[in-house]
Amino acid sequence: MDPIQDSPQQFRLLVAIPCLNEAMTIGQVVKEVPASMPAVDRVDVLVIDDGSSDNTTSEAQSAGAKVLRHPRNRGVGSAFQSAVNYAVEHGYDIMVNIDGDGQFNPQDIPKLVAPVIAFEADMVTASRFIDSSFTPEMAKVKLIGNHMMSYLVSSLVRQKFADVSCGFRCYSRESLLKLNLHGAFTYTQETFLDFAAQRMEIKEVPIKVVYFAERKSRVAGSIFKYAINTAKIIFRGYRDYFPLRFFWAIAAFFAFPATLLAIVFFLHYLLTKTFSGFLFAGFGSAFMFMMATVFFVLGIVADMLDRIRTNQERILYFLKKNR
Repeated sequence: MDPIQDSPQQFRLLVAIPCLNEAMTIGQVVKEVPASMPAVDRVDVLVIDDGSSDNTTSEAQSAGAKVLRHPRNRGVGSAFQSAVNYAVEHGYDIMVNIDGDGQFNPQDIPKLVAPVIAFEADMVTASRFIDSSFTPEMAKVKLIGNHMMSYLVSSLVRQKFADVSCGFRCYSRESLLKLNLHGAFTYTQETFLDFAAQRMEIKEVPIKVVYFAERKSRVAGSIFKYAINTAKIIFRGYRDYFPLRFFWAIAAFFAFPATLLAIVFFLHYLLTKTFSGFLFAGFGSAFMFMMATVFFVLGIVADMLDRIRTNQERILYFLKKNR
């Protein structure tokens, strides 16, 4: 049985397009969004103009999109959060976010929507790397950076993902209601941490992307800036969503050398019957054991706070759902 064709439910879809100075391309992207697709009875397009200084807003409106404008640039993460709030407040069943620069083909939207409609995933993300034949022509340093980021996030959430930085995704209403992000700079990696912590289903779909090598990134002026800001978001997210793993890993970092120093210290005493000459090992071991204990206890306390955070998010979820 085809769960899409046979499902009696009809879905309302919001296509959200965060933009910053995309007047040259936004009109075409809006016009190419499919007006209909299986099991979807309404498609609306929302452009989030994140403080553009060009004609992005007027071009988007001329193409038929609704526009939500930020008076100043707040960052991609804030633009995405505005889209999520709009989708929840206006009762949409599904939201797709896609970039406004034309790198992604809006005709691929049904490929991302289908698994959500079939209840196979809470979030579906386009993947540039899961199918090697779709890997875009990009600078080697960016390609390596993307693979390293995917490896890092996959290791943290203990699931394997090929592309955690793609800005073309589809979300179910349930996932939008449960999503609670904090990063203003970007949202792509933090979303994986949040959904993994809530044990929500994430699916990757191979999508072909057009890469504009000559264009400067709208997210960051340099790879270094992007790496630093993204690392901060991942660090905070991992600390908040997985506190036991985070703090106990640090505790283990101190406990291992502390144990080795303690063994050296006591072996020296057993062989020589004196502590002289190896007092540094004893003091070093004591200090590191103390640090390990501190982070072990911090992990327990942070885990208790995480329970409070989880309950607050559950309350927030029901408040949003019953609004």
